[in-house]
Amino acid sequence: MDLPKDPVMLYSFINLKLRDFYSSLDALCDDLDVDRTELEQKLGAAGFSYEEENNRFV
Repeated sequence: MDLPKDPVMLYSFINLKLRDFYSSLDALCDDLDVDRTELEQKLGAAGFSYEEENNRFV
């Protein structure tokens, strides 16, 4: 799947998917065939981090 290149759009897209369709980041990454480490690095470079207890990036 082609993810948005812009970090803010990526943040919004991933959080929407996590909120509406996936119970965890691992489930999202498995289903969309996305490397979790790479995704977290991309969003981390933009200042976002994953909160497992809330299942979202902040």
